Amino acid sequence: MSSLGNFCRKSLPLSYVSRNWPNFYDCSQCCYQRTFNKPCVSDVPKLLGFRRFSSSSVRINTYNGVVRFSFGESPVFRDEFSSQSEEGKGEITKKKKKKSRKAKLNELRFYRLKAKKKMKSPNPEVRIRYKLEKAKRKEAWLIEKLRKYELPKAPPETYDPEILTEEEKFYLKRTGEKKKHYVPVGRRGVFGGVVLNMHLHWKNHETVKVVCKPCKPGQIHEIAEELSRLSKGIVIDVKPDNTIIFYRGKNYVPPAVMSLAGTLSKNKALEKYKYQQSLEHTSQFIEKLEKELEEYHEHLARFKSGKDNALKHSGGND
Repeated sequence: MSSLGNFCRKSLPLSYVSRNWPNFYDCSQCCYQRTFNKPCVSDVPKLLGFRRFSSSSVRINTYNGVVRFSFGESPVFRDEFSSQSEEGKGEITKKKKKKSRKAKLNELRFYRLKAKKKMKSPNPEVRIRYKLEKAKRKEAWLIEKLRKYELPKAPPETYDPEILTEEEKFYLKRTGEKKKHYVPVGRRGVFGGVVLNMHLHWKNHETVKVVCKPCKPGQIHEIAEELSRLSKGIVIDVKPDNTIIFYRGKNYVPPAVMSLAGTLSKNKALEKYKYQQSLEHTSQFIEKLEKELEEYHEHLARFKSGKDNALKHSGGND
């Protein structure tokens, strides 16, 4: 029996023996007992080999300095797989379930009731603070929206404007004032369409008149600088009625692409204007609420000081 066990160990691989030799475990047990001069008494029935018959391979694992035989997957791989499966289960549990429509409506109703309770609070400080928090949230949202409309600044180009004498400037100024046609700059501000209209006007005329109708004080000079940078024109005069006169130049050549790619479109310029107006009004409203809150605190301080003085006078009279 020992020779049979040795033959099985040396000549055949363990995977082949475990698959094709059903009584291999009984033989190995007998060989182990005979090597230590013990009687070969096997309690394992003969049919046990057939029951252990499987197609899995036998591996030798040296994990933590201990040599072990294993069938199928190694314990290290099994531990890693179990840990990965546990992590995967944890990730699955972390995922939020989609709320039903009824749950969303209930949540919105709860927030509405909470806001209504604050708005109808008898304490004026609670009402003012609620409005202030709401306005600040809106201000942060508007600032985040306006960041999308910020165009990347192009590198400064080498532009050498032509030098004009005082006589030429006076002549061009008089010529530009006499022109009836003009390019409007409205609430959208400077965008690609304004530059396109200037180039189309310069095809037949040397000067162009740009009129800014809703213009804040001091904004006209910023518009003049931006238009001269985009159109490569020369600013002749800036009038107090928000009118700018541009000269195209002596060696003017119309560009291949008149509407620049680095400018906003008409629709986006209008959206930007709306967000800017909303941000301006929101910031004014925040200043107003902060002033109201300060006045309320001052009123409380005066009321408490008057009450303390009245108590002192009443105590002195007693």
